[in-house]
Amino acid sequence: MLAEILSEAGSTTRHVYFPTDGFISLVSVIDGSPGIEVGMVGQEGMLGAHLALGVASQPLHALVQGAGTALRINARAFRAELSQSPALQSAVARYLHVLMTQLAISTACVRFHSVQPRLARWLLMTQDRPVSNSFHVTHEFLAYMLGVRRVGITSAASALRRDGLISYHRGHVTVLDRKGLEAAACTCYAADCRSYAAVMG
Repeated sequence: MLAEILSEAGSTTRHVYFPTDGFISLVSVIDGSPGIEVGMVGQEGMLGAHLALGVASQPLHALVQGAGTALRINARAFRAELSQSPALQSAVARYLHVLMTQLAISTACVRFHSVQPRLARWLLMTQDRPVSNSFHVTHEFLAYMLGVRRVGITSAASALRRDGLISYHRGHVTVLDRKGLEAAACTCYAADCRSYAAVMG
């Protein structure tokens, strides 16, 4: 369900999720702040990979942002399967590497890149996961995910729309020019893609 909270940071992991469409936002919340998105999980990954490290608590806040479906398995059953399958152990270890790389890139991105290229990156990452050119998202939500003021999102989205890269009306975004959006995005998007391709194949 859209906006459903799947886990809170520090809570005990009860289930592992494998999205088949839609996506999950990984949000870092510090000192009661609204939080900022530091990662995404879609059909390329899973929520709960930290169990492979023997850690039961959730490291980040996780909520559904692209409504869709997911496969779910009890955490205990997942650990049992993991202990019996070297292939699964290898796949989860590789995905953990990709996820850690994404978290590191996102942290640097927030510090060094301006709002417009970061927004372009976020739109590309979102488009990749539901595999759709169109999706619903509000300026308020984008400001929350990118950790900026709403006026910054409005200005950045208007620039992307003016350049013919996206259309935006009442929270409905359509990517019109994928190549142009890739060119407008910060280098972090390409770095994410290279990391996944190199490790996951």
